[in-house]
Amino acid sequence: MPASPTPTLADFATLQAKALLVHERLCAQYGAPFRFFNELDALSELISSLLSHRTKNADSHRAYQQLRARFPTWDAVRDAPTAEVEAAISPCTWPEQKAPRLQAVLREIGERCGGPCTLDFLADMPVAEARAWLESISGVGPKTSAATLLFSTLRIAAMPVDSHHHRVAQRLGLIGPKVGEGPAHKLLEALLPPDWDAQQVYDHHEAFMYHGQKCCYFHTPACGRCVVLDQCPFGQARLGGVVKL
Repeated sequence: MPASPTPTLADFATLQAKALLVHERLCAQYGAPFRFFNELDALSELISSLLSHRTKNADSHRAYQQLRARFPTWDAVRDAPTAEVEAAISPCTWPEQKAPRLQAVLREIGERCGGPCTLDFLADMPVAEARAWLESISGVGPKTSAATLLFSTLRIAAMPVDSHHHRVAQRLGLIGPKVGEGPAHKLLEALLPPDWDAQQVYDHHEAFMYHGQKCCYFHTPACGRCVVLDQCPFGQARLGGVVKL
């Protein structure tokens, strides 16, 4: 089979224009700008993000609250018997795996910082460098690094891609059908204007996420009422090429 042609600058410009058009429509549809849902420092947001993996928001929030109620500091979590940490985070999925992982992450960060560490120093790094620092920690991937930087009080313009965001972007053709959530981060972030601030990046992520939750469902998406149907080859194919604007 012949290799796929390399995308040209014109191809990229077309794709970027499409991403920004979709952004504008979805932001208007769901009421951007959106209020940031967390006011956690970066280290706390990192722990919260690790707890949220494959867990419903309500359950991961409860696990985080129980962990904070049980232990006064992150150093206390690091040094506690693992069984006690596991019990505190029992509402989340796989607490038996996440408890020792959280402690290992806290130990590694402490060793790198030479003591207690807030991660506030990441604000002084370029975004790519800050993400690379976080992702060099075992168990921290692109979604967690971006969430730590964007959702925390650092408010750094790094874009996370969750399952809803990924599904919407894939159906729109912004990424290929075989691109996973991890690799999608760089591809989708590259489509955003480099001068966007944290609020704009947050709005972009939230708008795509809301669309995945409220219209572009995993099963039986509501393509007939989709505000970006004319941009969506997946939806048009489902409706037999009929586009109502």
